[in-house]
Amino acid sequence: MRGIVAPTILERAQHPVSRRDIDPNVLKVLYRLIGAGHIAYLVGGGVRDLMMGRRPKDFDVATSAHPNQVRELFRNSRLIGRRFRLVHVFFGSQNIEVATFRRRSEELPESDDPLIRHDNTFGTPEEDAFRRDFTVNALFYDPATFQVIDYAEGVADLRAGLIRTIGHPEVRMREDPVRMIRAVRFAVKLGFEIEPATRAAMEVHRGDLIKAAVPRLVEETFRTLTLAGADQAFTLLERLGILELLLPFVAEHLAAGDPARERTVRNLAAMGRALEAGRELSRPFVLSSLFADYHLSRPHDAASQDRFALVEALRARGFSKADTEHMRLLLEALTHITTRSRTLRRLTGRPYFDEARHLWELVAPSVAKDPAALDALLAAPSRPPAGPRPGRRRRRRRGGRRRRGHGAVETGVVSASAVNGDKSCAPPAGDSPAELSPAIATDGSDSPDRDT
Repeated sequence: MRGIVAPTILERAQHPVSRRDIDPNVLKVLYRLIGAGHIAYLVGGGVRDLMMGRRPKDFDVATSAHPNQVRELFRNSRLIGRRFRLVHVFFGSQNIEVATFRRRSEELPESDDPLIRHDNTFGTPEEDAFRRDFTVNALFYDPATFQVIDYAEGVADLRAGLIRTIGHPEVRMREDPVRMIRAVRFAVKLGFEIEPATRAAMEVHRGDLIKAAVPRLVEETFRTLTLAGADQAFTLLERLGILELLLPFVAEHLAAGDPARERTVRNLAAMGRALEAGRELSRPFVLSSLFADYHLSRPHDAASQDRFALVEALRARGFSKADTEHMRLLLEALTHITTRSRTLRRLTGRPYFDEARHLWELVAPSVAKDPAALDALLAAPSRPPAGPRPGRRRRRRRGGRRRRGHGAVETGVVSASAVNGDKSCAPPAGDSPAELSPAIATDGSDSPDRDT
């Protein structure tokens, strides 16, 4: 059993965290919990970002109050989760996650699978800190005393720029293999290095990723590839041998040589710049950017078959049908744009064309094309439709009818003047009755024997 660890305490003058930088609704939740006699801290990435002078995207709260106690304090809340009971407190469209302090499961024998565990037991702040993944994510901020509380030497790793697991790295990677992807994401996001022992454990146990929950793998993959440094994250995943387990199609493409790798990385770098500029990109667009060079490098006659194979492979790895089908449409549109297909103009009316245009603008430099070429192509006057070929009669559409008053007959009905031998309505010489009225000759619905 772990003995009691005395935390490092940073007083208000020793850290940059200020209540002015914390969302007012989060402060309301914290102070209501504290006012009811509970311990309540700001935890995790929010504290880490504030310590680095960054603006957090969201804030999480940890408390000594049990989920039902939290629920009783906030009418604008609801309980969620099965294995871990959490409380979401709602302020309009905003929701603040409140979790009860938990402790790690007891140490397991070496033969036991650490993935099979029950660690939903409530615990102390210290126990909660040691069950978190990385030291930089285990910092607490106490709004009652304005102190930053550090049980796991996270402040030192923040200053050193290191991503380090809490506890033995091999054990921590085995009990939750998704931490390998998270380590890459935090290293790129924060501009840190992965601590050597942590990195070695990732390389040794990367095969355990196949044991992880598929939805979590998909979610962490998207989070990692939607960073401003998406190209850096992609490169690090490849170097660690993780990419071939997550996305084998693109890993095989990179094995073709440096040009393929350079083009793919360049596309992801362009996507990262778009994200950094504040552009919101859909998940299908992210997948299309990742697989654009793979797709364009396929032989033209095999590209369609490869697209469907790619969709099926991604579906087998947990990517949704909606995302993969939308990706397929964007890649098909990219093919029409790059080949200047005759059907390109028709695509401009499709709801996904704006995304396809953006994808082209992103990909064009990596294939030595001018992004503005698409606008020039669409601005050029279209060719007039070809008329009927000379010497060939235009065939009248079945079921149609000519205007009355011009000596015409309705399709399938012979006029009285023709029956009475009126030569003005007789068929021209050389024309057979079948040519005069093709509907009668070919359409069984107008056959005179139909109702007999």
